[in-house]
Amino acid sequence: MMRNRHRGSNIGLLLLASQVFQLGIDNIPPVTLATLGLNVYLFLFPFKPLMQTCLSVREAYCHRGWSRLLLSPFHHADDMHLYFNMASLLWKGIKLERKLGGPWFGYLLSVFSLLTGLVYLLLETGLTHMTEDSSYSLQCAVGFSGVLFGLKVVNNHYHPGGVTYVMGMPVASRYACWVELVLIHIMNPGTSFVGHLAGILVGLLYTTGPLKSLMKTCAGFVTSNGQYGGHRAYYNSAGYSGYGNSQYGQQRFNPRHYGASNRQQYDTRTPSAPPQHPYTAGLSEEEQYQAAVRASLNNRGGSPQARSSHNAYAHSNPTPEEIRRLRLQRFNS
Repeated sequence: MMRNRHRGSNIGLLLLASQVFQLGIDNIPPVTLATLGLNVYLFLFPFKPLMQTCLSVREAYCHRGWSRLLLSPFHHADDMHLYFNMASLLWKGIKLERKLGGPWFGYLLSVFSLLTGLVYLLLETGLTHMTEDSSYSLQCAVGFSGVLFGLKVVNNHYHPGGVTYVMGMPVASRYACWVELVLIHIMNPGTSFVGHLAGILVGLLYTTGPLKSLMKTCAGFVTSNGQYGGHRAYYNSAGYSGYGNSQYGQQRFNPRHYGASNRQQYDTRTPSAPPQHPYTAGLSEEEQYQAAVRASLNNRGGSPQARSSHNAYAHSNPTPEEIRRLRLQRFNS
């Protein structure tokens, strides 16, 4: 639940700055550092007043204030609210960004920020109908803590086992988020229990539900062959060569998409590949005929005249009868 904002001495900012310098800016991965910087910037220079950024059913659904889904996670009620959330982000972000990589971690933060708000609205709407108490639709939440609860679930998933100390009490890491959910609400009733619960549910959707697969599908769609204005990989006889501009967008090479006449051009077999029969090593019927012609001519003699005859014949267009005869001669020899 949103609290009144206090500016005072901004001791929370000083504590946060001290923690960042103790860690060392160079030791903080870029996406984590950028997210922290965005939260601090919007605390010092808010995009809108808190009453216009906090998220509630009434403001988002009834008054069509859907922009609050994007604004509410990155605005904080006061400097200590900001400090505790950002200190938690530093610890979780460093571990998860190094585990998942910067691009995927940034993608994860974006999805979690949006979905946590959506799940929060669904939960508050459900509570309003179940209890017939409209106050649930009026509760306005703000801050990054819901996203952090989701990240905690993901972090415990990728780093299972161990013990976490919650307010001095040892708790198995897999249950820590649930213990924190209850204790924080008991010790500080002004926090949004539903907002934190929404973050946990989003984290579970990622670790045990379909969210991770859906995110991978969406990411694959963005970088799929149908994207315009991109690049495509091209191959030569030595394998992968690089990228070439293409007006048709990004495309990936697949040998099955090419006809038999193109296979020799895109052949990526190396000398270390297992030996194969010279007439059936992935070659078409026509290529097998050509191989038979070359082998037959080479076996008939190694003189310059024979090689010259071979070169001239290999580039000609022999009839099928001649090819079959040469091939039989090769087998008979």
